[in-house]
Amino acid sequence: MTAIELTEAELDDSVRQRILTADALTFLGGLHGRFGATRLDLVRARAGRPAPSGFLEETRSVREDGSWRVPPPRTDYADRRVEITGPTDRKLVINALNSGARGFMADFEDANSPTWSNQVSGHVNLIDAIDGTITYDGSDGRHYELRDNPATLLVRPRGWHLPEKHLLVNGEPIAGALVDFGLYAFHCGARLAKHDRGLYLYLPKLEHHLEARLWHDVFEFTSQALGFPAGLIRATALVETLPAAFQMDEILHELRAYSYGLNAGRWDYIFSMIKCYRDDPRFVLPDRADVRMTVPFMRAYTELLVRTCHARGAFAMGGMAALIPSRTDPEANRRAIDAVREDKVREANAGFDGTWVAHPDVVDVALDAFDAVLGSRPNQIDRLREDVHVDPAQLEDAATAEISRSQIWQWIRHGKVTRERVVELLDEELAAIEAAVGEDVWQTGRPQETRLIFEQVALSQEFPEFLTLPAYAHLP
Repeated sequence: MTAIELTEAELDDSVRQRILTADALTFLGGLHGRFGATRLDLVRARAGRPAPSGFLEETRSVREDGSWRVPPPRTDYADRRVEITGPTDRKLVINALNSGARGFMADFEDANSPTWSNQVSGHVNLIDAIDGTITYDGSDGRHYELRDNPATLLVRPRGWHLPEKHLLVNGEPIAGALVDFGLYAFHCGARLAKHDRGLYLYLPKLEHHLEARLWHDVFEFTSQALGFPAGLIRATALVETLPAAFQMDEILHELRAYSYGLNAGRWDYIFSMIKCYRDDPRFVLPDRADVRMTVPFMRAYTELLVRTCHARGAFAMGGMAALIPSRTDPEANRRAIDAVREDKVREANAGFDGTWVAHPDVVDVALDAFDAVLGSRPNQIDRLREDVHVDPAQLEDAATAEISRSQIWQWIRHGKVTRERVVELLDEELAAIEAAVGEDVWQTGRPQETRLIFEQVALSQEFPEFLTLPAYAHLP
């Protein structure tokens, strides 16, 4: 039996007793023992790979074999036309499930600050959501509870590269991905099966099809160890790295019976483009606001995703509308909503089966766009997009915080701006924020640590792979 050490961290006793049970920890230890070493090998292998220059020759047979398909959609979630995303905060979970979206992706990754309390208490909220007992009473006296027919729940664990420093085996942290998935599967899999609902997942930050194979093996082991019925686990992989864009068929193929499609994670895709070609002056991108979905390399990437998915009978999910509506500027709000509408109409007409939004106020905007194309059909997987032909050059034509800091690093590297000028602007912006919010509020934001992290990820000589890695060291 693998012994797990819990490091000291503040956590509500009732949450600890409910989630970190002896059996749950034993299961996590089993996941780490079987898959931890492979996970580390795959993450380390990323650094040794050159930037992609084309599709993989060694997997040509997978791409050219037109006979294989992923399993058809489950009947409980065949209509994914709009999915809302957000963290696992209790009130936000209720609001998202009540939003009118078809699905809610509860996020243990980018939308969530990975403090130990957030990571563990989030599982309490998901259990209660599945059981239909989740409620919340706000300090303003408002009461929140689930309406009838809430959205279908999906969960995004952390990427393979992130550790969980609060759970150790022989002094080594368990992968955050295995902790997030393992606790959800252990506590919620049987609950979902009882109600004939799937255990739906989103898999982030994949950079190679072998990383998808590892997820397949984790799902296979979990299904057998926990006695899940066949077909309970289905996973959508986010294509949000440039290497993954050249391996879409391979990722679907490696997930096999567990595959539920691909998602165009476009903000992280732009970041990955910068990261892969950070040393090449030919690939210095303009400001991120000018890198829209209509530029050639972004359009090629999304259309290839639709063609690939539908050829294999899988869902093709569109990208995020990150709009948070303004309560103070109606005109700015109108322009933003018009931009969301245009984006979602484009996705629906391009063949996507659904899309993402970040706020309940734009759910109806996205629904209208997909309703106009889908009508009463649950999806358009049967639309094959055989008109799409994408070659590697089209994909190589020259998440918001990651894009921002990586662009600053790249601009300094290639002489578009000086490091000294960035420091001057940093001083000016920090002083302006402090003056606007006041000294007391300013200090609660931990400005010294914030500046340190920014300098590490944007101004260092070497390019840090992810800003989340140095930032995680500052969390409790």
